Amino acid sequence: MTQHGEASTADLPQFPQSFWLDSVDKIPQFPSLTTDLKSDVVVIGAGITGITTAYLLAKQGVKVILLNAGPILEGTTGHTTAKVTTQHGLIYHEFFAHFGEEKTRLYYEANNEALKLVKQTVDELDIECQFTEDDAYLYTSDDAYLQQLQDEYLAYGQLKIGGDYLESTPLPFETKAAIRIKDQARFNPVPYLIRLMQEILRLGGHIYEGTTVVSASHEKPSIVKTKQGHQVTCNYVVTASHYPFNDIQGAYFTRLHAEKSYVIAARTKQAYPGGMYLNVEQPSRSLRAVTIQGEPAVLIGGEGHKTGQGLCTHQYYENLQKFGADTFGLREILYRWSAQDVFTLDKMPYIGQQFSDAPHLLIATGYRKWGMTNSMVAAMLNTKIILGEQSPYEDVFTPHRFHADPSVKTFIMQNANVAKHFVAGKFDLEHKHPEELSPDEGSVVRVKGKRAGAYREPNGELHVVDTTCTHLGCEVEWNDAERTWDCPCHGSRYSFQGDVIEGPAKKALTKLSVET
Repeated sequence: MTQHGEASTADLPQFPQSFWLDSVDKIPQFPSLTTDLKSDVVVIGAGITGITTAYLLAKQGVKVILLNAGPILEGTTGHTTAKVTTQHGLIYHEFFAHFGEEKTRLYYEANNEALKLVKQTVDELDIECQFTEDDAYLYTSDDAYLQQLQDEYLAYGQLKIGGDYLESTPLPFETKAAIRIKDQARFNPVPYLIRLMQEILRLGGHIYEGTTVVSASHEKPSIVKTKQGHQVTCNYVVTASHYPFNDIQGAYFTRLHAEKSYVIAARTKQAYPGGMYLNVEQPSRSLRAVTIQGEPAVLIGGEGHKTGQGLCTHQYYENLQKFGADTFGLREILYRWSAQDVFTLDKMPYIGQQFSDAPHLLIATGYRKWGMTNSMVAAMLNTKIILGEQSPYEDVFTPHRFHADPSVKTFIMQNANVAKHFVAGKFDLEHKHPEELSPDEGSVVRVKGKRAGAYREPNGELHVVDTTCTHLGCEVEWNDAERTWDCPCHGSRYSFQGDVIEGPAKKALTKLSVET
């Protein structure tokens, strides 16, 4: 520890680890699919959206198979801040302008139903997951943002969202104003979802991990084929991953972009005042309480940026560390981790029919960092579509919408950004040589005259990969804080060994040899 209550960089854990994943004795493991099967529905992606969708369908007597490419719960769901709230930043005033009053109100109502579903499920299944009702605050410490906060509060009034406008908050630093919504919630999503998976199995569903889906036919019944060579015949397919795996026709990668954000879990010198907080200015700051090993702690989050386009990634953790030290005083940093979230062109999630000519292929993506409720919205909506029931939310979240404002401007900006990073990566000429790397160091290097990526493990073992992303050919960049290779174009992420961690890429980076 340094003086004046600031924690030094040495206080940050060396390797990232999510508290949620570390909070349970064991994450359930499931077999890979090793035979051809038939089912009513196949759900692809076993995060909170996929698991909840499979659970709701199984409750209705639907035969469901849940497939996941990697280990269960190791994606965004296991790395969230896990706020369950309808307060999604400065969004209602913006949605009001782009979508109108009715659709904005429906967005709120859908997420409010989602909050109720989590509460109801915790009670029905008696889940021990630190579920706690808490008030949510949207605040500013900067006079320049007061008007935006006031506009948001006016939108609350027009939409009949119960909220209070406050001139101060319980936080131990000056805030200019805040909007509070009472009776929101926070929880630990991992034990919650483990319990849902137990119910899926009890109700006759099946779960497989280590099973990568490569295609789903447009005709019905659909044939879902896996990389391992097996297939499932089904009536409906729900893709519950960031980027749809069958994306060529829909080109969703041009309508989505990925962003990283960061979290530290810390014990503080000053008692946390209660409540969940998010500021409206930049850099973003998110706060909520959590219990770790029976003692109170605080989750401090924020520092968002586009995946693969940040500065030194350790800096983001250090910025959160400094904020915590300056505001609460840090006694100990217990965990640090990051999450990746996907944004749509207009910030409204894409939920429902993926293609106009294939009503049995459904998707859910683009939650804009608010996945704990939007995932429930997606699960409820896609379940209703499969059951043939009407929902007032179907038109709000349809993936086929396109609003000239802001979609056209955002589309142009996002794809210009992709083009810029594609070109920049190809002409990046300043590279190290692999032999120059120290233990636990990664970098872009030059191998046989070509751009490559290398990481030397603490034990000295060297891993060298081709840095060309297997999605669309952009050049990945080294993420020092996570020990990963991240694509700045569409957000694909790879381990230091080149294996896919996050899509839309499906294939691993090519491994290279440095031998001449």
